[in-house]
Amino acid sequence: MNRGNQTTNQSQLELAGLNQLPREDFVRIIGPVFEHSPWIAELTWSKRPYADCAQLHRALCETVNAASEEQQLALIRAHPDLVGRAALAGTLTRESTDEQASAGLGQLSSQEILLFQENNAAYREKFGFPFVICARLNKKEAILAGFELRLKNSQTQEVRDALEEIFKIAGLRLRDLFSPGA
Repeated sequence: MNRGNQTTNQSQLELAGLNQLPREDFVRIIGPVFEHSPWIAELTWSKRPYADCAQLHRALCETVNAASEEQQLALIRAHPDLVGRAALAGTLTRESTDEQASAGLGQLSSQEILLFQENNAAYREKFGFPFVICARLNKKEAILAGFELRLKNSQTQEVRDALEEIFKIAGLRLRDLFSPGA
C-alpha cells in the first residue's frame, strides 16, 4: 500500500472514530477549529456521521451560516487582531500563533507593527470587529493590501468576507487534525 492510501485510510479511521464520539468529546476535538467558538461543533455534532473531512467542514460552515447575526458577529469577534495585543503578549491560541507566524507576522519591524496596529484600529472603528484573513494563505504584504481593499466594503459585505476567511481557517485546521504534518 502506498503512503497516500495509508494517509487516507488513517484519516478515514480517525473520522470513523470521531463519528462515534459522545458530544462532549466531539466538541473537545472539533471545537478549536473555530476560534473560541465551541458552540459550532456542539450544534454540528448531531449531523453525524460524516463520510469525509470535506463533509464535516461543510456541515460546520452550514451551522455558522444558519446561525443568528449575533452568533456570527460573536464568532468574528472571537478572532484576535493580527499583530495585536494578544500576539505581542504571547497569549494567542497555539493555532493562531502558528498561523500568524506562517504569514511572517512574528518577524515584523517596529514600523510594521505600528502599521498593523493602525490598520486594526481603523478596521475595528469601521466594522466593530477584528480584521479576519486566513494568514496561512497570505503573507504580510497581501494582508496589508487586504486591509486597504476590505476597508472599502459595506458592513454586510465585510461580515460575509470575514466568515469566508474563517471557513478557510477552519478548513485548514480540520485538515491538520486529520493529516498531521500535511
